[in-house]
Amino acid sequence: MHDIPVTRAAARKPIPQDLKASFGDYFSDHIFQMEYTEGRGWHDPRIVPFGPLQLHPSSSVIQYAQSIFDGSKGYRREDGSIHLFRPQAHIARLNRSAGELCMPAVDPDLVLAAMRKLIDLDRDWVPAKRGNAIYVRQTMVGTEGYMVVRPSRTCTYLIFLCPVGSYYSEGAGPVRILVSETRVRAAKGAIGSAKAGANYAASLKVGREAAAAGFSQVLWLDSVQRRFLEEVGTMNIMVKIGGRIRTPPLSDSILPGITRDSVLALMRDWGMEVAEAPIDIEDVVAASKAGTLEEMWGVGTAAVISPVGELAWRDEKIVVNGGQTGPVAAKLFEHLTGLHAGTVPDRHGWSVAVD
Repeated sequence: MHDIPVTRAAARKPIPQDLKASFGDYFSDHIFQMEYTEGRGWHDPRIVPFGPLQLHPSSSVIQYAQSIFDGSKGYRREDGSIHLFRPQAHIARLNRSAGELCMPAVDPDLVLAAMRKLIDLDRDWVPAKRGNAIYVRQTMVGTEGYMVVRPSRTCTYLIFLCPVGSYYSEGAGPVRILVSETRVRAAKGAIGSAKAGANYAASLKVGREAAAAGFSQVLWLDSVQRRFLEEVGTMNIMVKIGGRIRTPPLSDSILPGITRDSVLALMRDWGMEVAEAPIDIEDVVAASKAGTLEEMWGVGTAAVISPVGELAWRDEKIVVNGGQTGPVAAKLFEHLTGLHAGTVPDRHGWSVAVD
């Protein structure tokens, strides 16, 4: 058992009833927090009222972007129970990210207990509508104030909660994607496999340009040859060409997505042919012209499954499956959301009850 003291908020905030396309606009009443000090380890785990942090102006998170995060979701089922989806995998990925940025690992058992206790305390914030969820954000930042470039000897770890709707305004519908040849999300040999804040900052400029041009997200190509598909927005990418499903193999520039891992397991359970192999953008274009590009979709915690309806690459406009959601993406979406809701069997034991 882990002793996690609770200080309750003096006043409760109003809980939003209509989330629509809200993602991260609202935060629940409480937050879990603990600190790390070199030589002492992690200490003072606690749940306190949600509020701002006090940071040294020269803390490593401010000066050198020593910051990581991870996000998972919890879902309310028809019987009122709340279940987390693969929280242990998300905690393990946070620890891998910590290793990449020279930050301390957390105790997985303590963190899972903290998640469950925090969600139980703020359970009224967990939406009941199918497709909505409570988003569970883990965050770790370097807090020591200094100017030499080195890892921080003190850190703060947080868990906070957001009730969320659809990540994209299109919901689960197909999205328009801009293929970027000028900017990359992460370089080979860098920290692209970590959920580091710096990787997301690198995506902002071209993401804003894509949005201004009417696109929902950016399809990132590799940083060396600018040919091979890596990720789409904040998601892993999958394509179906000529009856064969492919997704880029994991590397130091591709995030090991938990939804990606889940989807690969499900498709293999169903007997589908799935390959983790490089995907050349020119092969995608050629398949479109030949009529063999059947489907393309992104997979990630936030959007779950996001079908790609159209790609813009150079002067090419590539319409995928007539701009409609394909059968594989639709089946994956229905199965995953069924797992979240508890309406389909959880053969892999991915759901963890909060209660």
